[in-house]
Amino acid sequence: DRRREAPAAPSPVQPIIKDVGEIYSRLLDHKPVIQGEIRYFVKEFEEKRGLRELRVLDNLKSSVFETNEHVLPKCEQAMHDSLNKTFMRLQAVNNMMQKLQEREQEQRKLQANKRVAREEQHAAHLEEFMKEQQKLRAEVDEEHRKAVERLKTQYSEMEKELTKYVS
Repeated sequence: DRRREAPAAPSPVQPIIKDVGEIYSRLLDHKPVIQGEIRYFVKEFEEKRGLRELRVLDNLKSSVFETNEHVLPKCEQAMHDSLNKTFMRLQAVNNMMQKLQEREQEQRKLQANKRVAREEQHAAHLEEFMKEQQKLRAEVDEEHRKAVERLKTQYSEMEKELTKYVS
């Protein structure tokens, strides 16, 4: 405002300063132009768009609200139910597996006991067989000894008879 106030005494430089002020405001002062452009942009934006973005945002807001209030609790409940069912099934399967393992361990114990019994029975049969073999060997040895004795006596008698004929 001070620039535009004229001094009390007109001077010859004053029209030059006025011209320089106008040139400055036309070339370098862009506020009126920018404000006009902003007004034009806002006017065009509001006329062409017509609050469409506001409606889209309201729709998004209502959709998010509905999701939070209705869909999310339903999903949580369904997930909770499904997880409970799955947990129950897993517990049942775990119990079944434990029973199967116990049965398998019992069967292994039974098989081990049967194997030990078979080994003991086999050892008893082997011992009995060995005793029988020793008994048979003793009998064979006795028969052999008797046969050797008979042959000795027979040969000694034959030798005596031979000596009778030779002399």
